Amino acid sequence: MIIELDPASKEPPSAQVRSAIAFAIASGELAPDEPLPTIRQLAGDLGVAPNTIARAYRDLEAAGLVRARGRHGTRVAPSPPAPTVEHETRRQVDALVDDARRRGLDTSTILRLVSDALARP
Repeated sequence: MIIELDPASKEPPSAQVRSAIAFAIASGELAPDEPLPTIRQLAGDLGVAPNTIARAYRDLEAAGLVRARGRHGTRVAPSPPAPTVEHETRRQVDALVDDARRRGLDTSTILRLVSDALARP
């Protein structure tokens, strides 16, 4: 599993890590009971603070996607729930908004474009 953080993203690094791991689980790239890297290892690999990874892991555990087992590490939950349509759509919208901002569009323009798309039959 390769995680790449986008420093230009408005999404905080912990949320980017959480989304990447959740997607890897949903896509089957990470199998049930597969271990995740240690917090320190992943933090070092990504160049972020360990608390950033710890927060992402806590959020994933709260969502039922992983299980923390103390000294035995964090593993993918045995039966990860399928992503909901809303969750997947939110991920796609987040990516679209991030891309639009990187390309220089402001919030009002993005909102107008989304409103226009929603108004079409």
